[in-house]
Amino acid sequence: MYVLEISKIWNTILYEVTLLLKKEPILSDFYKNSVLQHQSLISSLSYILANKLSTSLISEKTIQSVFYDIYVNNSSILNFLVRDIKAVLQRDPAVKDYLTPLLYLKGFHALEAYRISHYLWNIKKQSLSIYLQSRISSEFSVDIHPAAYIGSGVMLDHATGIVIGESVIIEDDVSIFHSVTLGGTGKNFSKNRHPTIRKGVIIGAGAKILGNIEVGLGAKIGAGSIVLKNVPSYATVVGVPAKIVNKLDRKRYSSQKRKIIYHA
Repeated sequence: MYVLEISKIWNTILYEVTLLLKKEPILSDFYKNSVLQHQSLISSLSYILANKLSTSLISEKTIQSVFYDIYVNNSSILNFLVRDIKAVLQRDPAVKDYLTPLLYLKGFHALEAYRISHYLWNIKKQSLSIYLQSRISSEFSVDIHPAAYIGSGVMLDHATGIVIGESVIIEDDVSIFHSVTLGGTGKNFSKNRHPTIRKGVIIGAGAKILGNIEVGLGAKIGAGSIVLKNVPSYATVVGVPAKIVNKLDRKRYSSQKRKIIYHA
């Protein structure tokens, strides 16, 4: 199923590039190297990420090969890729095409590179996984521990300054804005010392969610808030420390969800 979806997205991207080549011929080499020389979305994305994450010590070709092989052999990662790139188009009104996240959005790049590091962590290639984490942090200013779990359909919007700790769990369809920290309080050194973010949560810019707490389904965290306690499902919390300012039941949440503007 997701192979077919990726093929459809790739064909759309090729069409988008064809149109842009006529408008911006000065970018023709960039488009050719990043997109047109490739046979598939995973080949193009592997090249783009490798170009950004390689160093003089580990070559672009080596990283590209690692990424491509993992994509080809893991349908679950392809599932994440499809849902992630679609999430950007669905929730970010500044994005009108698939080409923009593929080429330019570091939140999307950081998330997809994290997914490779997470896979490597789980198969016990932790040294390479940590290396990628370091490069992702340096290149994109997004620091995600490879042991953290992030579900599908996630959007990291603007992304600069996002920090996600080792035992964080993020479920599907979550939107996270820049300068968000999902971390510990510094008082708990146990394995489970970080937050769990349930499906459909929106976390505003600069929010800090700290400790082994849970943010419930569909909750909204206001920009700049500091969250130290559990947040109920469908609640909106704001402030330092964060307090509930609105709470919906599931039916009212579903009705209002269609009206939400996700972009800052």
